[in-house]
Amino acid sequence: MRRRHALTLFGLGLTGTLALPHRTSAQAVIDLDPRTLGFDPVDKMENLWKNQYAPQLQMEFTAPMLNQKQVGEDLQAVVNLKNQRTGLIYLVPRPTDLELLLVLPGGGSVVKLVTEAVPGVLEPTVETFLREIRDPRKIRTQSYLPSAQKLYQWMIAPLEPTLKAERIDAVIFCAGPGLRTLPFAALHSGEQFLIEQYAVGRMPAYSLTNQDHTRFAKLRILAMGASEFRNQAPLPAVPVELNTITTQLWQGNQFLNEAFTIEQLYDQKLRDQYNVVHLATHADFQPGAINNSYIQFWDRPLRLNQLGQIPWNNLDLLVLSACRTAVGDKGAEMGFAGVAAKAGVKSVLASLWYVSDEGTLALMTEFYRQLRSAPMKITALQQAQVALLRNQVSFRDGELVRAGQRGGISLPPVLSFAGERTLSHPYYWAAFTLVGNPW
Repeated sequence: MRRRHALTLFGLGLTGTLALPHRTSAQAVIDLDPRTLGFDPVDKMENLWKNQYAPQLQMEFTAPMLNQKQVGEDLQAVVNLKNQRTGLIYLVPRPTDLELLLVLPGGGSVVKLVTEAVPGVLEPTVETFLREIRDPRKIRTQSYLPSAQKLYQWMIAPLEPTLKAERIDAVIFCAGPGLRTLPFAALHSGEQFLIEQYAVGRMPAYSLTNQDHTRFAKLRILAMGASEFRNQAPLPAVPVELNTITTQLWQGNQFLNEAFTIEQLYDQKLRDQYNVVHLATHADFQPGAINNSYIQFWDRPLRLNQLGQIPWNNLDLLVLSACRTAVGDKGAEMGFAGVAAKAGVKSVLASLWYVSDEGTLALMTEFYRQLRSAPMKITALQQAQVALLRNQVSFRDGELVRAGQRGGISLPPVLSFAGERTLSHPYYWAAFTLVGNPW
């Protein structure tokens, strides 16, 4: 006779009497059959995340929370429209394990409980990974690799057979506390990074994200930023970045330094139909109240709680070209993960830590180049990240160059140097992540 156990699932205090599930990997992973749970796991997760985000973001979410069938149908609509197969992965850290819930196009799902990844093991591994990957002094090492591989084994490997069998092209993470600003792209299988296998994005929750799948037919960019600041480090590559994006890669208008004001942003958004706003500046996602987090303009900061005052007009993409989070602080990471919802825009491209000025220039220009033909925004980001990883984009003798192309983008004199500098270490490319609508 099979033993029966009471399991508390999905961090919700929901206890059900279930047949003891099948265990794999030396008792480290428990396989659950979602059909035996007695409730819709997606509906429960979406409501849990909503109840966490609403007070932190000072928002009242009135849209109904989606269930597994609805999310699966929406993911299938993406397949039909873009021929891209996206999997949604919920990561739920609990006292007894790490729960993984994978939702597939059409509505199928897989549930795994990783019993090895308890908080006392998971949290130090995350901290080590972040410390090693964010340290610019270690860009000539692979000190991040042991923790990157361990996290991969916990978060991806249990789902890998299904991801392969379902021919998944992209994975979107809806993560729980302590994991919401994890650079998932740099998780490592032992053979390659996750970004080499899948396009990667994140959402606060599926129901809290604009799910419009249509792609802008013509990209029109409002590019603003500052190269000088009163109380923060200069960003000398910003003028080159703005000019390259708005004149060489796409069409748009640019406003630099003294012209980079909140009033100018407001006026431009009311006056013109931009579908991308690119802000090359400092931004901080800090602990505590939401108004501790801000985007720095020339004369003053725009606080996160003020984002809704800007007439974004259902903006397709907001790019924050230089920012950081207080990594490990659950309030700060919720502000970062929820910024698209707070601003009322479809998606936000931002950085999880301060990357060098020239590294940001390289990633951003390559992202906009790939955006010309990529089927999804996260695919464009994936292609840009892989280009840096594989040295297809690098610096040589004061220029940003692409492999196989003549000429390059000249760096300002203060950043110029002789010789070559590669950007293959994940310090340069893994910080950048797309939050919200990935399509």
